[in-house]
Amino acid sequence: MTKDAPGDLAGVQLPVERGCPFAPPAAYEGLREQAPISKVRLVNGAEAWWVSGHAEGRAVLADRRFSSDRRKDGFPILNVDAATLRQFRSQPPLMVGMDGAEHAAARRPLISEFTVRRLAALRPRIQDVVDRFIDGMLASEQRPVDLVQALSLPVPSLVICELLGAPYADHDYFQRRTAVAVRRTSSPEERQRAFLELRAYLGELVTRKEAEPGDDLLSRQIARQRQDGAVDHAALTSMAFLLLTAGHETTANMISLGVIGLLTHPEQLDLIRTDPARTPMAVEELLRFFTITDTVTSRVATEDVRIGGADIQAGEGVVISSLSADWDPAVFEDPEALDVEREARHHLAFGFGPHQCLGQNLARMELQIVFDTLFRRIPTLRLAVPVEELSLKAESIIYGAHELPVTW
Repeated sequence: MTKDAPGDLAGVQLPVERGCPFAPPAAYEGLREQAPISKVRLVNGAEAWWVSGHAEGRAVLADRRFSSDRRKDGFPILNVDAATLRQFRSQPPLMVGMDGAEHAAARRPLISEFTVRRLAALRPRIQDVVDRFIDGMLASEQRPVDLVQALSLPVPSLVICELLGAPYADHDYFQRRTAVAVRRTSSPEERQRAFLELRAYLGELVTRKEAEPGDDLLSRQIARQRQDGAVDHAALTSMAFLLLTAGHETTANMISLGVIGLLTHPEQLDLIRTDPARTPMAVEELLRFFTITDTVTSRVATEDVRIGGADIQAGEGVVISSLSADWDPAVFEDPEALDVEREARHHLAFGFGPHQCLGQNLARMELQIVFDTLFRRIPTLRLAVPVEELSLKAESIIYGAHELPVTW
């Protein structure tokens, strides 16, 4: 049976900031033990259903009676003020906010950009990028080095720039604005300004690609649309916005957290050092263990639904806590243990169902190349400060590290 939150959690507003780099908030475990789906109060004061269980999370994400459309009343948008929400809703929706045929039509043209064949062709270039930034680390006389600035952030930023055909020289511009947009502590004015400036930048990029196409994703999408009729400038800008913001911030944070996880679990690091064939499985476990985008897979019910013992009414918001689901002991035995030999590919770090992350295999490839190369080329790499002193992004909707001082 689904119940209200237990008494000791009744006053808790969700989501809760992480207080430990290696565990979800204790409130998540309490809710999951009480019931896999509970009615809770969110940080913005609204009520919604909180999905803690892995099976229940997958069920909601696969059920088309739950909408991803952020424009619908009742959708649980967290940490967004009314003005930013109005601005957001005035723009063409991002693909993650579409449903059904509209979503399929927007997603279909992009599938060819992330095929196994195209990603395999990218691997040598990504390897070159990783080696170049590690060369810079090794050439530096400075110790310690901030791995976030030296490797974690520039690698995925350069990869997404080349994918979209954006100048890497602009990386500081979009990195700063993306950081503001995903930070819970940003003021409404800061968040709205970052949103508008990013869209303006990407709109100008689309305009340049219309005039001077190249060998990149945006140019190919423009060419396809011209063959079909006319170029939808606003839709292309929204697509670029999604790919740019999702394509570098998430992977950058997973690189940093993955390094932290492996350096603080040396016995696990030794396993992939001695056998790099284990690295793909290690990446899946690190994705499960940290699950950095905890509550981005929210939904709103479009009709009455009974699921996981809960009677959810049409118009009620549902927040799937992928972090809680990925620490569900019914699915992942001893979830608090980082085990790179665990079969964890069924985690929810990339979502599930029709909206499962389109670029997930690109992210996997970047992470595998970074971990294999970094620990091979700098075998004595270690944290330069105690893990308790690391500056982590508890205030962000994408968990990660502000800085990661390392030495060797």
